[in-house]
Amino acid sequence: MKLKTLLMGAAATLVLAPAAMAERGSDGALNIIMWQAPSTMNIYLTGGTKEVIASSMVLEPLASAAPDGTLVPRLATEIPSIENGGIAEDLKSVTWKLKEGVKWSDGSPLTAADVVFSAEYCMHPEGGCSQLAKFEGVESVEAVDDLTVRINFSEPMPDPFSAFTGAQSPILQKAQFENCLGANAPTCTDQNFSPIGTGPFRVTRFLTNDVITFEANPEYRDPAKPAFATATIKGGGDAAAAARAVLETGEYDYAWNTQLAPDVIAGMEQMGKGKVSAAFGSLVERIHVNLTDPSPSLPEGERSTTAHPHPFLSDPAVRKALSMAIDRQLLSEIGYGAAGKPTCNYVPAPEAWASPNEECLTQDIEGAKALLDQAGWTVGGSGVREKDGVQLRMVFQTSVNAVRQDFQALIKQWWSEIGIETELKTVDASVFFGSDPGSPDTLQKFYADVEMYADNFEGGNPAPYLAKWTCDKAPGPDNQWQGENISRFCDEAYDALMVELSKTVDPAERGKIGQKLNEMLTKDSNAIIPLVYRGTASAHSNTLGGVDLNAWDSELWNVADWTRIQQ
Repeated sequence: MKLKTLLMGAAATLVLAPAAMAERGSDGALNIIMWQAPSTMNIYLTGGTKEVIASSMVLEPLASAAPDGTLVPRLATEIPSIENGGIAEDLKSVTWKLKEGVKWSDGSPLTAADVVFSAEYCMHPEGGCSQLAKFEGVESVEAVDDLTVRINFSEPMPDPFSAFTGAQSPILQKAQFENCLGANAPTCTDQNFSPIGTGPFRVTRFLTNDVITFEANPEYRDPAKPAFATATIKGGGDAAAAARAVLETGEYDYAWNTQLAPDVIAGMEQMGKGKVSAAFGSLVERIHVNLTDPSPSLPEGERSTTAHPHPFLSDPAVRKALSMAIDRQLLSEIGYGAAGKPTCNYVPAPEAWASPNEECLTQDIEGAKALLDQAGWTVGGSGVREKDGVQLRMVFQTSVNAVRQDFQALIKQWWSEIGIETELKTVDASVFFGSDPGSPDTLQKFYADVEMYADNFEGGNPAPYLAKWTCDKAPGPDNQWQGENISRFCDEAYDALMVELSKTVDPAERGKIGQKLNEMLTKDSNAIIPLVYRGTASAHSNTLGGVDLNAWDSELWNVADWTRIQQ
């Protein structure tokens, strides 16, 4: 009964306020600025949040997470439960019913075959799907009939809402993508840039790392939506310029990810043209430690691969010292103010999954020095620690962003105090978070020693997020550098605990296992060094109605309901 009650709780129904619009397209143009420009519209080929957001204008999942974290139907008629027969009593399958009459933007009908194909697309062994963790435990996906899909699991699945729930795993049109399976996936430029979707808009032009233009989808299932006839997502620049374009000049309606110091935002809001909204979900600003060797002296194709362990970051003492030297409270205050909290957790929410560990919240420079001394890393004549001819000299990379550059400068100083020399590297955000397997500067390639960024998971189930760190998901040339395990972390005990989690039904026990997995990535190994639990913050014009900031899904999750407010 406890399990049934839990699963029934997920079966929320989406209720939206009536949209104040006369007809589709009556509110003209919607202008969005994303200073990290999207590089593709196919989220299965990238782990970037910017691509998740852009693609959600067009592509849709079976269900979305609402701002409170509950699941709401999207292309499905309802959220499956044990009571309605959607979840099997043995928890080994979940059955979804598709809404009748849903059409792709080319006028053809959405069917169960499209859902089955989308699973085949991501689960293809040669595809390098960036969202493969969403399909953890999926044995098969079958079409029961044209409007019914059954997802079968290899073991009982306590929470079956992963594949096709949330903007990170939408449905692709089989007819458009059927020749793009496996190794062909990144070569399908037209499909990846202009996917046919069921969402409120369709792409009219895509310029990678620059601009995307849309028009209202004439086949969208609600004839009165979207209110806007056209939409534009402009990329490039920086967070400050994007925020000014909404809050000061009024040139744009919405600016994503206004990652700026609190006093800067407050000054812009005084212009009276807009405001910044924030919502806490699961977003953590963190440092990833490269456990493999990124040295350019290695042959291309072998750098940052599991074939070559890192010459000094393989030492747990060095990784621990890096974490101990950081003042997270100061970073949080200068970077985010009330929109940030110092954290030792990779998974900060839901509360049951967040580790109570707070050890890292106290900066300990002297303790870090002592730890390195004990591990045999002595300070040489240059002031840099060394052992056996290896010096602690690192490249620390992140995307171009004022807050991140402030963090880099402070962290470099703290690390120098413990005898570690750090070279700072910044990469244009559109490249850093891009999906080009040929680029040396993507976060997946990780041609640096440490790197800093943030992302999040959808809904209230962190299991797929934690599943990204199993041994088989490391990026490399064999999966076109699209693997999810950025740090190249590999621990058989972690993999075994993930298997245990997949078989555990009781919510309290799942939370305890989640806490342990959390600690294995952070406290125990320091493969991930959490810094700040961030609120998602974006700016929107006072003339834009319907915005409901969502930290558990795409920020544009309800763009179909946005309207123009007349002032």
